[in-house]
Amino acid sequence: MSTANRANRANRSSARSTGGTGSMLAQPLAPPSGARIAACLGLFVLGAVVGAAGGLVQSGWFPGGLLLALAGAAGLFLGGARALGSRAGAVAPAAGWMVAVILLTASRPEGDFLFAAGAGSYLFLLGGMTVAVMCATLGAGRQPPGSAARLGK
Repeated sequence: MSTANRANRANRSSARSTGGTGSMLAQPLAPPSGARIAACLGLFVLGAVVGAAGGLVQSGWFPGGLLLALAGAAGLFLGGARALGSRAGAVAPAAGWMVAVILLTASRPEGDFLFAAGAGSYLFLLGGMTVAVMCATLGAGRQPPGSAARLGK
């Protein structure tokens, strides 16, 4: 059997195993559903709320408040990733968290500010970003349909 015949035979068996549609990588991307968009927007708003609450708690009860704020953010990011089954579930609340924290770090014309230039504030900012990256990395990426054992067999 020639190499071309083997390749054609492998392509036909691959098309049969995926329902005749070919490889998942060859399929066009479908736009997200309305429910998925609404879930991402809800997670974005929830991330902003957790960021604002964490900004208040971390300085109020240092160091326990800092750990509580980071644990709450990690729970939201990882929970969003697990709930949506993708990395977008972790990125949406992380983006909301980041927007809220950045807006709270800006000083007002009156001279008021929420974050002082201390170790706790920097640990909250850097720790929150680190937790967001870790949870987005742990989120499941796109997987082809089928059994998890051996997809090509």
